[in-house]
Amino acid sequence: MARLLAIDYGKKRTGIAVSDPLQLIASGLTTVETPSLIPFLNKYFHENEVELVLIGMPKSLRNDDTHATPLVEKFILLFQKTFPEMPIKTLDERFTSKMAFQTMIDSGLKKKDRQDKALVDEISATILLQGYMSAV
Repeated sequence: MARLLAIDYGKKRTGIAVSDPLQLIASGLTTVETPSLIPFLNKYFHENEVELVLIGMPKSLRNDDTHATPLVEKFILLFQKTFPEMPIKTLDERFTSKMAFQTMIDSGLKKKDRQDKALVDEISATILLQGYMSAV
């Protein structure tokens, strides 16, 4: 089986998580500076078999678009143009950042470490992926 890859897209940084090849375990892969995302994914896709890419779609509590939604939609168009053969699925990413921050607290990270926004992005992508894997 191939891996699943989840993207928590952001204007500055993007969190990335992947499953194991059996699609049982979600793990944070990394956080990349957003301008480097396409080259990073290109390299990753050449080195690893990926079955599906999950992209978090920002929504408000009322299920309306947020200020970040157009950024993600623009990225999706670029992704589809760059990787036309790669299937994608968007997922509601509401509360993933809050859940990531709570996970950092629950795991005993010090306050200074919890301020690492890159780590929050990576954990958010992992939560997104784990939620998808649990639902299917």
